[in-house]
Amino acid sequence: VQLQASGGGSVQAGGSLKLSCPASRIITSVFVKSRMAWYRQAPGKQRELVAALVSGGSTNYSDTVKGRFTISRDNAKKTLYLQMDSLEPEDTGVYYCNVDGASGNYWGRGTQVTVSS
Repeated sequence: VQLQASGGGSVQAGGSLKLSCPASRIITSVFVKSRMAWYRQAPGKQRELVAALVSGGSTNYSDTVKGRFTISRDNAKKTLYLQMDSLEPEDTGVYYCNVDGASGNYWGRGTQVTVSS
């Protein structure tokens, strides 16, 4: 199952973007119990965890995005989201979604986010 993140783009510092990651090919009963996360990879750097969401609703954010980013899910649409506000140039990178559930660990093709100062 190949996921596809979307919603990236180029914005100025202070702007907002909302990323989406539909997981239509994952069955609903697996989706609702899966751990979901967004990662990003900046040029020349390793991929890092940005935000995670577990089935019970608990969230975990990187210190660098806490208070600015919000991870959420829509179980009916089987879609993962990342609302990004107050974007900073340091947020620039390729963003990947990840769904880790009973049927496997799935990654999405990344979406580029570029924040200019």
